[in-house]
Amino acid sequence: MLAGGQSLMAMLNMRFAFPDHLVDINGLQELGYIRDDGSAVHIGALTRQRDVEFSQVVKDRLPLLAEAILQVGHRQTRNRGTVGGSLCQLDPAAEIPSVAMAMDAVITVANQGGTRQIAMTDFPAGYMTPSMEPDELLTDIMFTPWPAGHGWSFLEYARRHGDFAIVSVAVLLAPGADGSIARASITLGGVGSGPVRMTDAEALLVGSRGNAAFDAAAAACGLIDASSDSYVPAWYRQRLARVLTRRALDTALSRIAR
Repeated sequence: MLAGGQSLMAMLNMRFAFPDHLVDINGLQELGYIRDDGSAVHIGALTRQRDVEFSQVVKDRLPLLAEAILQVGHRQTRNRGTVGGSLCQLDPAAEIPSVAMAMDAVITVANQGGTRQIAMTDFPAGYMTPSMEPDELLTDIMFTPWPAGHGWSFLEYARRHGDFAIVSVAVLLAPGADGSIARASITLGGVGSGPVRMTDAEALLVGSRGNAAFDAAAAACGLIDASSDSYVPAWYRQRLARVLTRRALDTALSRIAR
């Protein structure tokens, strides 16, 4: 399936993909939308990343996604790249899948027999492999906004702006009535075969007011079983995970409406 082509064309160029046929789905204009139904924000699979970048609905309701989208490639990339294409590609370092994981997004896929929904936690089936059947097409992504007054932060480290992130971190914090952290979400990207939700680190934050709990959560993220390659060793990714998580937590806390 050819949507924006920002991943597929590069894979064809590097001889990583050998499809017998390409099916251009850009004519399916009904799959390009951003809709707020009050309880959730729905983004169509063919929505351009550039449309997400300039959407007031996204800025108001999904600030984590609004911040992360600015790290996706360059302006030319976002002009053509689609939200659904990034999710189906499932590159471990991609920003949109990390945000979807952090926000517990729900993916809708369809075939001739109907539609079904897949929780983002169940969507990755392996390295760059979504849990979709060969005859299914991703159609909709549902994001449930966090409550008003929550804090957020998306940070990543790459060699150059626009390059794939070596490590990224997405953080969400929601305060309780007493001012302590009532809910937390931490997702690391670039460290493994896909985005990783750090539930153990999240648990360390609930009921706290930051400081020592932030140090403990960042340290827990630094212990992740990170991948290693010819460019970046695992220990370097672990260190980045710890440092970026600590910074993101501070930023998210500073954005909580008091």
